[in-house]
Amino acid sequence: MSILSVISISKNYGPIKALHDVSFEVPKGSVFGILGPNGSGKTTLLGIITDVLKASSGNYLWLGKPGSHEQRKQIGTLLETPNFYPYLSGTDNLAVAAAIKGRGANDTDRVLEMVNLFQRRKSRFNTYSLGMKQRLAIASTLLGDPDILVFDEPTNGLDPAGIAEIRQLIKELNRQGKTIIMASHILDEVEKVCTHVAIIQKGVLKTVGTVEQVLSSTHDENLQVINIASNDLTKLGAIVREMPGISAVQITDGAIELTTDSTIDPAEINRYCFEKGVVLNSLSLKRKSLETSFLEITGKKSDR
Repeated sequence: MSILSVISISKNYGPIKALHDVSFEVPKGSVFGILGPNGSGKTTLLGIITDVLKASSGNYLWLGKPGSHEQRKQIGTLLETPNFYPYLSGTDNLAVAAAIKGRGANDTDRVLEMVNLFQRRKSRFNTYSLGMKQRLAIASTLLGDPDILVFDEPTNGLDPAGIAEIRQLIKELNRQGKTIIMASHILDEVEKVCTHVAIIQKGVLKTVGTVEQVLSSTHDENLQVINIASNDLTKLGAIVREMPGISAVQITDGAIELTTDSTIDPAEINRYCFEKGVVLNSLSLKRKSLETSFLEITGKKSDR
């Protein structure tokens, strides 16, 4: 079942095409990442599906129905950090948010527990760290217990500890059955958190599918990448260049990256090197990253 259907959406700002004929489906229970560089149209798309912006053409459906005011009240949305009052406590700020949203007035303690802020509920907002402020912002989207959450760059501006907190929170919310749609320009974030991904570049949808499908779509099934290392990389490189089935050898980050025929067992490489007088101190089959796939799909040059 599709939670959201995006149907041929385009958005023009005069001669500028912010979005061009974008279509995809968001499955129920997914963490759906909309991935693209800054300026690719991600925020514009989220603005359209939350009715903050109007599309130039195309439309969208929530649960098979056109968007409506009542429907939007059932979706938790974080498009930008809310304007919380610095001298009010976390509880009081959420009470204000609940009054504005018209839902969740008796829900503040529950959502503060969910985002691990209950112990700081009486502290003033201006005493919160950036990570705590972002978690309070997410708590405000959880008021009224919506099943669908929409986040724009939820870890933007956070330090590594804050990023880890928000990632873990998103995973937990998903485990509780919530469908989460999030825009991000951070490849690592999408790969670690999302189940599905749509890649957008300059307003054009380049690919969409599960994260594994996107990874495999640009992968040559006849090849594999293996990382090896020894105490003498120069000698090791010369040896493996002579091994049958090795199509590319690249020294990188204190190791050697081999592109090989997929029929070659890594144990064969270990045995071959040993027989040639080199002992490997590491050998690993490299999993293709979303970053590699992203660059293959969009090209290696920045849009900026």
